[in-house]
Amino acid sequence: MTEQRPHRFERGTDGPKVIVAGVDGSDSSLRAAAYASGLARRQNALLAVVYVQPVMSTGAALGVPMADTTEEIAQGLVAEIRSAAERVREIWEVRWEFHTFRGDPYSGLVRAADELKADAVVVGASESAGHRFIGSVALRLVKAGRWPVTVVP
Repeated sequence: MTEQRPHRFERGTDGPKVIVAGVDGSDSSLRAAAYASGLARRQNALLAVVYVQPVMSTGAALGVPMADTTEEIAQGLVAEIRSAAERVREIWEVRWEFHTFRGDPYSGLVRAADELKADAVVVGASESAGHRFIGSVALRLVKAGRWPVTVVP
């Protein structure tokens, strides 16, 4: 008889159980959410759709209502995802949740993946030219090496 060890949380042993999809309203992030939805459906995994609300910046100091704007974006994303889920409800069912975190996109997605015990992270490719110099969120997630990361164009 072998000695049993106490059970610990283990990632990816039987396929992903939680897939985090980062969305920000861009076309590539919405394609990433659709791709992640297909993965979640095939794996019978939970799809955790995550929007990271930007932290207040200089715009906030000048009186720009940033919190209201980012909350409107989050509400719009939820409505869009619910609508898409309703359209395909008769074809297949995907278990999903929507989460909002605050911070910069990279740190917010890392925190989300940690807190939700993600087995995989799916994000859209950056649409910003500036990321050639400072690195995209997707590249930083891949370099972190903590989860399998899929980058959807």
